[in-house]
Amino acid sequence: MDDRSAQVEEVLGYRFRSVGLLCQSLTHPSRSAESTLPEPDNQRLEFLGDAVLQLVATELLYCRFPEMGEGELTKVRSALTNEQALASFAEALGLGEALRLGKGEEQCGGRSRASNLSDAFEAVLGAVYLDGGLAAAEGVVRSLLSDLLGDPATLLLVENPKGALQELTQERFQVLPRYETIRVTGPEHEPCFEVVVLFRGEELARAMAGSRRAAEKQAAEKALSVLQERVHAQ
Repeated sequence: MDDRSAQVEEVLGYRFRSVGLLCQSLTHPSRSAESTLPEPDNQRLEFLGDAVLQLVATELLYCRFPEMGEGELTKVRSALTNEQALASFAEALGLGEALRLGKGEEQCGGRSRASNLSDAFEAVLGAVYLDGGLAAAEGVVRSLLSDLLGDPATLLLVENPKGALQELTQERFQVLPRYETIRVTGPEHEPCFEVVVLFRGEELARAMAGSRRAAEKQAAEKALSVLQERVHAQ
């Protein structure tokens, strides 16, 4: 085991009996594809870890929030287990530095790619499950989610800022926001969209991202913050 894997174990709070499982969970397919003797990558473990995560998160939410209905529970679970959330868990565990990547993926910034990080987190969770059982995997998930469950309403806003912004503007002002793409730059295979949020003729916020949907979401988050401050100041 190298120092980076040992560091993952320390932050994770779990000591693997089978070091090979941890190694496999950190092996990106690009590493295996470039090896003379292909080694198992983390895709099967990621598949398993996804199921473990859904089960543990579902039970945790079911017991923690008895007043919530199915729809709201589903939304909170989605906010806790989407790619962005899982990538942040992976960063907290130092998985980016510990990933075993092929040279091409390394050169393309694979250590910080959200999809790689989220896959690695689920793969590590799957490895913990195989190595130590459901109780061990549950302990990892609970330790990561505990701080996020104090304010589920905020989680829902983060999950769907466009919906939250529409709800606020409709309720308080009886006017809906409008999104406008003002510029698309960059090469065709890697465009960058710049979007503004307009509200009653005023630009509330703008954002840039690699897709129109992502740019609108980021702009909505900023616009929501602006309007909430105005409402609280009244």
